[in-house]
Amino acid sequence: MSERGRPRSFDRQQALSRAMHLFWQKGFEETSMSDLTQAMGIAPPSLYAAFGSKEALFTEALDLYQATVNNEIWNALEGETIAAAIEGFLVNTARAYSRPDQPSGCMIVLGSNPAESEIAAIGEDLRLRRAENISRIMKRFERAVREGELADTFDYAAAAVFFATLQNGMSLLARDGGGQDALMAVARAAAPALEGMVRHHRRR
Repeated sequence: MSERGRPRSFDRQQALSRAMHLFWQKGFEETSMSDLTQAMGIAPPSLYAAFGSKEALFTEALDLYQATVNNEIWNALEGETIAAAIEGFLVNTARAYSRPDQPSGCMIVLGSNPAESEIAAIGEDLRLRRAENISRIMKRFERAVREGELADTFDYAAAAVFFATLQNGMSLLARDGGGQDALMAVARAAAPALEGMVRHHRRR
């Protein structure tokens, strides 16, 4: 086929970014193929040729989200102390989940309604990604134990689940209309719980 006869190409990465924002805003089940082709600016045949299926597109959009969006939340876990790390994690969550230039909340938390989805693999994928997030928090607490900041008896698994659950709740609050002030209040309210954990389990 001559160059003149070739179909007009499109920016695949830009189209994927648009799909990501749409899935993030509406969720997998509520996003139709018509919604996607309109948002991405491509015809259905081009979408299928480039991404394979709606499910495959959603998975790729999730990968893009995790690779590029709200990285400051997880970078905060590198804080020098465990208190600074978790405080930064929650404060950055409050800021990121309430940005006016992107959908509110977290795509990993809000991307699908397992009760309504007919595709079990989508719900399982999101469950595993949320479990990975818990693991990242747990590793930061493990580091605090390893570096002698917390006692060996500290239950870092329970602490990780606690703060991940708190973060998930902040995502729901943001989606329900809670602004940055409300989310920041939640982050600040968690400080006494964190201080209590650290004080009670500080290695002596």
